[in-house]
Amino acid sequence: MNTEETSRFVRLRVELVLEVEDSGAVTKAALRRLAEDTDLPSDERVHAEGAVTEDTAEALAYLVDPFDLVSEVPGVELAQASWSSEPIDYDPDSPDWDLDEDDVDEDDEHEGADGVS
Repeated sequence: MNTEETSRFVRLRVELVLEVEDSGAVTKAALRRLAEDTDLPSDERVHAEGAVTEDTAEALAYLVDPFDLVSEVPGVELAQASWSSEPIDYDPDSPDWDLDEDDVDEDDEHEGADGVS
């Protein structure tokens, strides 16, 4: 594919594991953000307030906005975003949490040592 045929769209995958040291502070920050959101309809606000109060992961999902991550990057515009959060069991010493595991292309996984499929 030459440059003219290359898609202008790029999927950027980011996975974060956050340690919540003060869930109350996270919840308060999410509630403040909700209070400042004047465009949010009242029925949705009540639902969101309940969700962020009951679940720290929901509060984080409300506070972390993909647009904020790329809004200052010159030459790009966010076309679509989705994200979620969930509580997890995390062991940084476990091989299950190897950060390099996704660096292998699917095509590379199917090739032999000589690079031939």
